[in-house]
Amino acid sequence: MNGNAHPSIDQGLRGLKLERSVTPAQFRLTRPIGNIHEDHATVRKITCLGSGFVGGPTSAVTAYKSNVEVTVVDINEQRIKAWKSEQLPIYEPGLQEIVYAARDGVTTAFDDDTAESLLECNGYLHPGIPSAKLSARGKLSFSTDIEKAIEEADLIFVCVNTPTKSTGVGKGAAADLGFVESATRTIARVAKTDKIVVEKSTVPCKTAESIRAILSENARPGVRFNVLSNPEFLAEGTAIRDLLHPDRVIIGSMPTAEGYSAAASLVEVYSQWVPKERIITMNLWSSELCKLAANAMLAQRISSVNALSAICEVTGADVDEVSYACGLDSRIGPQMLKAGPGFGGSCFQKDIFNIVYLSESLNLNEVADFWRVIISMNEHQKDRFTRRIISCLFNNLTNKRIAVLGFAFKKDTSDTRESPAITLVSNFVAEQARVAIYDPKVIEQQIWRELVDYGGSLEKLKLQVEVTQTAYAACEGADAVVVVTEWDEFSNKAKPDEQVVLSEIDPNQSISPKRFDKPREAHLPSPGSIDYENKTGGVTTVREFQVVLKSHAPEVGRLDWARIAQGMRKPRFVFDGRNMLDHQKLVDLGFRVEAIGKASRKPKDSGN
Repeated sequence: MNGNAHPSIDQGLRGLKLERSVTPAQFRLTRPIGNIHEDHATVRKITCLGSGFVGGPTSAVTAYKSNVEVTVVDINEQRIKAWKSEQLPIYEPGLQEIVYAARDGVTTAFDDDTAESLLECNGYLHPGIPSAKLSARGKLSFSTDIEKAIEEADLIFVCVNTPTKSTGVGKGAAADLGFVESATRTIARVAKTDKIVVEKSTVPCKTAESIRAILSENARPGVRFNVLSNPEFLAEGTAIRDLLHPDRVIIGSMPTAEGYSAAASLVEVYSQWVPKERIITMNLWSSELCKLAANAMLAQRISSVNALSAICEVTGADVDEVSYACGLDSRIGPQMLKAGPGFGGSCFQKDIFNIVYLSESLNLNEVADFWRVIISMNEHQKDRFTRRIISCLFNNLTNKRIAVLGFAFKKDTSDTRESPAITLVSNFVAEQARVAIYDPKVIEQQIWRELVDYGGSLEKLKLQVEVTQTAYAACEGADAVVVVTEWDEFSNKAKPDEQVVLSEIDPNQSISPKRFDKPREAHLPSPGSIDYENKTGGVTTVREFQVVLKSHAPEVGRLDWARIAQGMRKPRFVFDGRNMLDHQKLVDLGFRVEAIGKASRKPKDSGN
């Protein structure tokens, strides 16, 4: 069927280029894209149960971009205290600025559109342009008074943890839904008026059925609940951008008038900043499964390119060149085709295990086996990288100092869950190496906790492992440097091209630029002065701005690899687990370079 043969394609789809024969969205969804304008109640207050990596950023952006008051609650008093402070409990580029604006009413002297566009161009907000001022915001709050927050809410986000079960039936595969059930029972017990309950936690398919049963059986007389599924698709490190400009917002509901109405209420919240053509409504079970499916497919891409990296190392092919060529195929695309030491984070492995367990419970054993292989390949990649390091260091790590740069599972996040660094460090310790770890955003206590949870003894670990405050301290006297996390400061490549930042000459009013209005397109005016319209108060006046050049990322010191070379023992090894370094520059400094999916490189006079 030719995609162009359907002249009735919804207006929200116009402009999409259908390059292949595909079925338009309205024929693939149980609910048409345009069918989101049901009669509904307006949401004025939202309560978010859970203040972690999903609940905190989601609530902050919702309060920042909508006219809804948002309260984030958690039983963890220390975490809530941190959210109320200037030292937030998690690191995410742009999160601090969004929280300050939504929580305290602090904005910079440019309006939201400018901030978003700079975020899209540069990956970061710039709070120093030029000075902060107060606004009428302050719609975001944090509290431990869960019952009060539930009573006052029109809509409740459930953003609690759903870890993989460590004991009992389904151990190591099934999701532990204890926190979800506890939150659901609390809502049912406390609520005195009708509520919309939204599951945002990643859960197995059909979890909403259990939530609905618990709410209906335990509700107060006359209180009705509508359950929605609204999975998050955030990538740590770009979560704020993903929330400001999502690829899609999925809302699942029951196929009833009440379900459609509840979905429309949530659509109204998101549509205050998300184009309605990106807000997709569907049935509950499809919504729940699509999050697991998306993460499983992304993990599959990573394991696929990592499998190819092993072939590249043996044949002399270059995995970066292979993945680049494959990514040029529009059917494949370039995303998530970067070879590395294995994927980490809280989602990929857990969600694949959920699919494996679901498949097995449905007697779909071949399906379960298919998805299980992705996890096996991920573990194989970490073990393979370890073996390569041991082999290069003359099959002996005893008493050798290994500098590990990076402990977070990826850059621009402080999250260490399932990080490849945990496995690698534990393997080095088992080989009797002395390990020095440095990460610019992960606190020392978190590193120790992860290593102990993996199976180590803290007392014994501290005999072989140290956590340093600088990369130079970690590398001093090292036999090898292992780059595990792709933090920008580790790079020795040329800095990215400079980008423009607008510096206001007259900072007394907020402004809305005419040219920074497309979230995924970089606009680069020439240095000098440029006029912008001020739309504040409905009055249009011309404002003058200076255009100054700044680099893509915030000012951050790059490592001096020549200095590192001087402090290391010879022969000097660098193991680039992220293929982020300029290997020729390192070779010129006397390093032997080993990188995933690439042939070994060493100085010409280094012998065999």
